[in-house]
Amino acid sequence: MAIPRIAPGQVLDVLPLGAELQQAKTVALFKSENLEVIRLVLRAGKSFPPHKVPGEITIQCIEGAIAVSVEGGEVILRAGQLVYLSGNALHGVLAQEDSSALVTITLV
Repeated sequence: MAIPRIAPGQVLDVLPLGAELQQAKTVALFKSENLEVIRLVLRAGKSFPPHKVPGEITIQCIEGAIAVSVEGGEVILRAGQLVYLSGNALHGVLAQEDSSALVTITLV
């Protein structure tokens, strides 16, 4: 069953999931011609393997802690922190704790 995406003008909470984090799954919140926003959910120790996308990206940690590898380096994001990545940057994500993050991708 497809997960409904938000419509233009619709408000959506992106607060920490708290106790619901254990049952939550990664979901695309919306995708337009130029932009995609995803709520990424990872359990401690799980990862999103290194990859590239053509467009620019932001990753904002909503809860937990995630390690974002970027072209040989690594940054740790905690709740409320955001990192910007250039298009075509090789990057991956590893959850250090049960975590959720808001990922924004420009589509080119």
